[in-house]
Amino acid sequence: MSQRGLEALLRPNSIAVIGASEKTGRAGNLMMRNLMAGGFSGPIMPVTPRYKAVCGVLAYPDVGSLPFTPDLAVLCVRAERNLLLLEELGARGCKTAIVLSSLPQQLAELKACAQRFHMRLLGPNSLGLLAPWQGLNASFSPVPIQKGKLAFISQSAAVANTILDWAQQRSVGFSYFISLGDTLDIDVDDLLDFLARDGKTSAILLYLEHLNDARRFMSASRSASRNKPILVIKSGRTPLAQQLLNSEQGLDAAYDAAIQRAGLLRVQDTHELFSAVETLSHMHPLRGDKLLIVSNGAAPAAMSLDELVRRNGKLATLSAETTSALQTALSDVIHVRNPLDLRDDATPERYKAALGPLLDSNDYDALLIIHAPSAAALATDAAKTIIHAVHQHPRGKRITLLTNWCGEYSSQEARRLFTEAGIPTYRTPEGAVTAFMHMVEYRRNQKQLMETPALPAELHADTAHAHKLIHQALAEGATHLDTHEVRAILQAYGLNTLPTWIANDSAEAVHIAEEIGYPVALKLRSPDIAHKSEIQGVMLYLRTATEVQRAAEAIFDRVKRTYPQARIHGLLVQSMANRAGAQELRIAVEQDAVFGPLIMLGEGGVEWRPESQAAVALPPLNMTLARYLIMQAVKGGKIRGRSALRPLDIPALSHVLVQVSNLILDCPEIIRLDIHPLLASGSEFSLLDVSMQIAPFSGDPQARLSIRPYPQQLEEKITLKDGSECLFRPILPEDEPQLKAFIAKVTKEDLYYRYFSEINEFTHEDLANMTQIDYDREMAFVAIRRQGNTSEIIGVTRAISDPDNIDAEFAVLVRSDLKGLGLGRRLLEKMIGYTTAHGLIRLTGITMPNNRGMIALAKKLGFEIDVQLEDGIVNLMRPLNQPPNT
Repeated sequence: MSQRGLEALLRPNSIAVIGASEKTGRAGNLMMRNLMAGGFSGPIMPVTPRYKAVCGVLAYPDVGSLPFTPDLAVLCVRAERNLLLLEELGARGCKTAIVLSSLPQQLAELKACAQRFHMRLLGPNSLGLLAPWQGLNASFSPVPIQKGKLAFISQSAAVANTILDWAQQRSVGFSYFISLGDTLDIDVDDLLDFLARDGKTSAILLYLEHLNDARRFMSASRSASRNKPILVIKSGRTPLAQQLLNSEQGLDAAYDAAIQRAGLLRVQDTHELFSAVETLSHMHPLRGDKLLIVSNGAAPAAMSLDELVRRNGKLATLSAETTSALQTALSDVIHVRNPLDLRDDATPERYKAALGPLLDSNDYDALLIIHAPSAAALATDAAKTIIHAVHQHPRGKRITLLTNWCGEYSSQEARRLFTEAGIPTYRTPEGAVTAFMHMVEYRRNQKQLMETPALPAELHADTAHAHKLIHQALAEGATHLDTHEVRAILQAYGLNTLPTWIANDSAEAVHIAEEIGYPVALKLRSPDIAHKSEIQGVMLYLRTATEVQRAAEAIFDRVKRTYPQARIHGLLVQSMANRAGAQELRIAVEQDAVFGPLIMLGEGGVEWRPESQAAVALPPLNMTLARYLIMQAVKGGKIRGRSALRPLDIPALSHVLVQVSNLILDCPEIIRLDIHPLLASGSEFSLLDVSMQIAPFSGDPQARLSIRPYPQQLEEKITLKDGSECLFRPILPEDEPQLKAFIAKVTKEDLYYRYFSEINEFTHEDLANMTQIDYDREMAFVAIRRQGNTSEIIGVTRAISDPDNIDAEFAVLVRSDLKGLGLGRRLLEKMIGYTTAHGLIRLTGITMPNNRGMIALAKKLGFEIDVQLEDGIVNLMRPLNQPPNT
């Protein structure tokens, strides 16, 4: 759908109110009053046959009578009339409409009508939208809204009203305030794409109850979060709450994983959201994660410290230099340490004395100043002193400062002063620390988003063999495979299970045990008994033939007594793995209703509750993302203390997780996988028990994934003019070092032609943005040439499409010493083929008039050339596909 429609919605030049009314309390009256009061500068046209004028504005009897087509129409009529009015508006060429209410049975017709006329719809059941920079209040909210840099998007009208009320009291302004309603058309991802490019928006807040399209959400949010902080509050954490909200039954931990993967920050409740808004409104970017606490009393300092420890935060350590300076500035009765307790008789002067050395210090990343009500220092006086000291100090603007003025009545004025001074302030010590930890987590998520991944060594994947085995099992009617049946499939991906044999009775079990050697384990095979431990269906450390025989017969007897109808498919016989000093882990893959396949990591256990016992990640995984998943499991207590005998080898476990991820990506028939337990002993991993659920799959295997994986099918070998071979493939995040080396071999002149400015050096962030692309909306192909045992990038072409998938802007860069080999032409032909197949309408580019080589190449490949001598540029445009009928 079109971003151009969003321009008409969020920056309209004219508005029609369909169903405008003079009657107080009617939706059409309230909408007209709010639009008039908002200060909108364009025409507001009430449409109603009942009145000559509404709110003093000339009214029109119907849509056909309007003097011109409005950009935006607001439907304030009975729901039964929506469809007919939408047809009339579409026929007039109206670009967008806000539908305030509708009937459930008409939703599909409304959506079809809007698509037919290329209209965008906000709602239905939307509170509307406010855009104070445009003087636009097309909403039911009577609360005035101030101009600001925060955009708020809400799927709940009730939450939107609450935030509006809170923001009015705290003087928090917004660039946009949008209530989505039922998201029949316009959804979160559309608005993220728009707001990411909006100059008035510096941060985005989301209230989510559900997602309609996880792939589009991930794609848009990953792109937007590279430019602006995005905070999310997601309700419906439990299945019961999801039922109440009528939202998709997705695992809450999957939302956590998705939000973290996209570089966003999740807050848990509205109180945390208010704190986060306060933080985003005023706080400087955080340099690190060490906090220094100053308080006029031990108790509030202790409360902040407890919260910091609970959230795994870090206290800053004071250097000898800072300690000495503080000791000199303060009296001997003050014990200098962190937290710094200035005592309950601390005056504004004592705060000022402590602040001097602290503002000079680099020992911390953020400074929290706490003030409890005190007769020695009135709250307002202490606040004024601190504000003045910070503003006067040369480093004051660069310090990340948080304040907590406790109490209610006595601290109101102080908190107002801090807000006006641009210093974030909180009502409780815990709230201030929560805000700090939000910033730490956001910084960590952003760092993870930009970190250069590493390719694992010796990745093994025999996809064709795995497919053959899975299809063979399906052809035989098998849908649930256990350890011995999945062994060959896992081996195709370098995952090794313990050798396993099947015994149909106790005698056969003894014979197998004699062959493989003692001790052995026996495990019941029955598709009807999920938890074998319920009937002691697993017997370990059997050391003699007698023990094996008795254990086997006992298992069969217990099944007959407890589950007489259960099907028994014999026993699995395995050698006992060496468990001394080893850890039992569990890796599972489940299908989430919203995000598709999830990879879970935790410890073994009969009752597997992934929402509380596992760390969760979305595939595809690389070594860096796998390591984050492991660290998340360790820090969250999902994987407990490691054995001192054989510590957990994190790179080796990361390798296992990447192999599991690749298996799931390549084999969409795998619905569920459970490796339980995975025995970890140092760098050795044994898959003791594995179960797999499979089902036939048809269609696009990537459609089930919330993040599009590396498109391997686009790899192609190319022969250049000199007879040398190189590989054209999509760029990978792991290419960052090679890309940096490539750019170093491009002349300054060629770089100037490419980037229209002199480039001295690309930062890690620049290179990360070039290599860590979202394949859904951007493509870059690199030309790779092998030199002995190493490979190097010798050329790059890149195309970035607009959110509507209509235009893509391309660029080509070839290593300066390798021109004349036809590399630039072959790269551009590759991009033309890709963008054409991707459904784009046009491929465009810009170069300079004296870049004759590029202009000549573009002409040969069918580009239209438009020389703009006044601007010193040449526009290149090549049609690709026919535009859709309008």
